[in-house]
Parts: sequence; structure tokens; C-alpha cells
Amino acid sequence: MECLECESYKIPMDLLLIADPSEKSVSSYLTGSWCFAASDHEHIIAACIIKPNSSVMAEIYNISVMPQHQGKGIGTELLKFALSKLPSKAIETVELGTGTFGYQLTFYQRLGFRVKSVEQNYFLTHYSDPIFEDGIQHKDRLRLYLHL
Repeated sequence: MECLECESYKIPMDLLLIADPSEKSVSSYLTGSWCFAASDHEHIIAACIIKPNSSVMAEIYNISVMPQHQGKGIGTELLKFALSKLPSKAIETVELGTGTFGYQLTFYQRLGFRVKSVEQNYFLTHYSDPIFEDGIQHKDRLRLYLHL
């Protein structure tokens, strides 16, 4: 597996929809973003989309791994790679939004992300279809941050 920075058009939309089920939402943040990918030397199998919000802060909008490659540490390796590239872009802090429970929250916390705030009813307001995980509906969104 190799990690690289690439153009957004090289990332398959079906891969990005794994982490964000709204194509409209995904399309809205691709422009102006830095795109990082993991490849098996033939296909892109994971992606991480990060967009600068200011000269020193960026936000992770999407990190996804093809289902057949999940659970192998690829997402962790890709995120570490992406985070390692941000200081050269003058980024000092990274933020993201995720559900208040589930494997995504644990994934980010293992890498040092901390809770900044809670956005109540975020998933109810911003997504037309309910999002469930382990039989529980996501309603609120946590904002997390990491100082690089």
C-alpha cells in the first residue's frame, strides 16, 4: 500500500459516500480541499479529504476505506500520512465533526483528537435520511480537534 496526495477527481465518489452518504455534501467540500489517498498500486482503496478553514486551521471532511479493506489499519496509516503533510502547509490545528458514538469516535481519539463541542441535532437537520449505527440513530455531532 502507498499513501499519496492527489487531485480530487481521482477519488471515486462511491468511496467518499461510505463516510458521508450525501453526494451533495461531498461535492460541496471537494473544491479547494487537499486529497490524500491510499492505493494498492492499482486502485484507490482509501481517501482523506482535508480543507483549509484559515491560514493555520484545516478540517477533515471525509476519511473512508473500501469495505473489503477496513479493519487492516489502512485508515490509520492514511490519516497519519495526511496529518504529517499539514505542517508544511502551515496548518497548526485540525478539526472535524463526527457522531457522538461509534467506531469513528474511537478511531479519532486513538490518534489524539479531543472533544471541542457538541452540535445538537446536526444529523437531523443536515441529512434528509436518518443515519443509524448499531441500531442507534445519530442525532448530535461532536466537534473534535488536534493541535499538530
